[in-house]
Amino acid sequence: MRSNPAVLSSYSLHRILLRFRHTLSSQRPAGFIIPMATTEDSLRQALADKQSTIDASGNAIRQLKTSGASKSEIDDAVRALNALKLEKTSIENQLRASISGDANGSVVSRDAFRQAVVNTLERRLFFIPSFKIYRGVAGLYDYGPPGCAIKSNVLAFWRQHFVLEEDMLEVDCPCVTPEVVLKASGHVDKFTDLMVKDEKTGTCYRADHLLKDHCKDKLEKDLGISTEKAAELKHILAVLDDLSAEELGAKIKEYGITAPDTKNPLSDPYPFNLMFQTSIGPSGLSAGYMRPETAQGIFVNFKDLYYYNGNKLPFAAAQIGQAFRNEISPRQGLLRVREFTLAEIEHFVDPDDKSHPKYSEVANLKFLMFPRDEQMSGQSAKRLCLGDAVSRGIVNNQTLAYFIGRVYLFLTRLGIDEERLRFRQHLPNEMAHYAADCWDAEIESSYGWIECVGIADRSAYDLRAHTDKSGVALVAQEKFAEPKEVEKLVITPVKKELGLAFKGNQKMVVEALEAMNEKEAMDMKATLESKGEVEFEVCTLQKTVTIKKNMVSISKEKKKEHQRVFTPSVIEPSFGIGRIIYCLYEHSFYMRPSKAGDEQLNVFRFPPLVAPIKCTVFPLVQNQQYEEVAKHISRSLTAAGISNKKDITGTSIGKRYARTDELGVPFAVTVDSTSSVTIRERDSKDQIRVSVEEVAAVVKDVSEGRSTWTDILKKYPAHTSASADE
Repeated sequence: MRSNPAVLSSYSLHRILLRFRHTLSSQRPAGFIIPMATTEDSLRQALADKQSTIDASGNAIRQLKTSGASKSEIDDAVRALNALKLEKTSIENQLRASISGDANGSVVSRDAFRQAVVNTLERRLFFIPSFKIYRGVAGLYDYGPPGCAIKSNVLAFWRQHFVLEEDMLEVDCPCVTPEVVLKASGHVDKFTDLMVKDEKTGTCYRADHLLKDHCKDKLEKDLGISTEKAAELKHILAVLDDLSAEELGAKIKEYGITAPDTKNPLSDPYPFNLMFQTSIGPSGLSAGYMRPETAQGIFVNFKDLYYYNGNKLPFAAAQIGQAFRNEISPRQGLLRVREFTLAEIEHFVDPDDKSHPKYSEVANLKFLMFPRDEQMSGQSAKRLCLGDAVSRGIVNNQTLAYFIGRVYLFLTRLGIDEERLRFRQHLPNEMAHYAADCWDAEIESSYGWIECVGIADRSAYDLRAHTDKSGVALVAQEKFAEPKEVEKLVITPVKKELGLAFKGNQKMVVEALEAMNEKEAMDMKATLESKGEVEFEVCTLQKTVTIKKNMVSISKEKKKEHQRVFTPSVIEPSFGIGRIIYCLYEHSFYMRPSKAGDEQLNVFRFPPLVAPIKCTVFPLVQNQQYEEVAKHISRSLTAAGISNKKDITGTSIGKRYARTDELGVPFAVTVDSTSSVTIRERDSKDQIRVSVEEVAAVVKDVSEGRSTWTDILKKYPAHTSASADE
């Protein structure tokens, strides 16, 4: 062996490595992992380095074998190689965890968990695929009895938390909307997704979803890709919403993405309008659409609502209703559907004063926030104080922050885990040109982070758009005690010159010029006067154009006015009720062993606030007297407004508990005498003893949040029963 220095060097290296690992393992506790870099990029680099070491070790072992090394020497080198492979597996698991957010680093476990939740939901009729006996229709689902009850409870709490507490004006507008309304709002021209077709079968797919799936699959499953390639894929995911049809098509071709089902080639991407079109009246001449959102019904009614509110700002209008989007290829189960319930608020406020009188009530809240700077620098969401975020300019204004805080309280009181809830600020490429700021409440589920609520400062765009199209001024007034001399910004686009220069894009350029704030306008004026032209970004065109001096007039005029007439700004929280409910299902679901330990029992830990049934009533055994008491208790619960269900079947009490735990029922009353009964709490399985006449009051207090279960335990004697459990 001495005649081959290269082999000796490799062998010596492995002997040193083996001794080092032996020494290290004797000094650390079992299960200890050698500290490694924690970022995804460094983990990928560590994985690549480890693979190189493994390859070199494998080559060294082969050289040992060909050189006639002893069996013990080869065995030592093989053990060292196996140890390296174990370390590689450990890095792979850490990398999977970094990518997926799964503590176990397992994508499969997320899928298995989701399947367990969905199976339980469908089996217990929380939801049913619509038109199931006819094989159903993708993206359409029915709510079964418990699902309906939960949805009703969520909406009732939404009304109480927002409409009643904020003194909002609630409206209910038609789902069928005339084309002219949606033309003014921009939906007819711009409410599109890019679609591709299987060139042989004609099956349609959403282009960005195919590219997104490809990038995520490569990042999650191909752990050996280089850090440079991983960075490229992550960059594509970050700018996906900003890719043009041409750029999207180029990436699909570059990565060789084909139709998922057939592997056939795909067409170039082209826009598809997501609205369901219809006609109004028998002639078919009046075009309409099923509304894609509920907001437009509020905007077109602004003038009447403003009058109803005594011509005072600020005020908010709210609406709950169905919305419709003709999704290209619905997926993600209940999260992406073609008909869904929206609950939307339009809070109208003076653009010069976006303070909020109740802001101090939420300013000290602290929760996960994900500002755009952190996103763009590759950092993660951090727990921030809402008041600090406003004072540092991260959140644009007090009113927007107030609604962010109220949304946080709403979601966490419903039962959403605050550790899996974050507020993500829109990146510049996601924001409309007219928006001042926009945040999404995102909830983590087995599908990843899901946008469930959007909270946007939409500026005055919507009211201005409908004013221009309808000719009806949707404005507010502020009367002055004394006439004031005011200086007004006047932006006058020269439409003839703009039309010659931009032809079909003239309207969008005009809109962008008129939407400039004072600073932007005066900067443009100064540049035009000094240089004669200026580069101007038109967001709706997604490009920069050249504006010349003869295309726009910008000035300030002084006038004496008795009142100020202005278009209000709009702060819009928009809630996807179905998405919130599905995330609530996942956050509430867990499994626990039966008493015998031979099976896992499904449980939904819904808070009493949203539970489909608040209480079940069980006679311990089939007994006429006990059944009469059970009926009496049920009637008293119903009279108190507490939803309940009797179960007088002859099955064991443990099985009856398990059956209702799976529905998320928080309390169970067991009748085992005619004078007093037990009340069992679902998650702790603690039981108390109360008189028959006290049952309704106790359950009502804890269901409506006036008392906690801890309070109840202090007040009433505990009860134990070996037979009354799973």
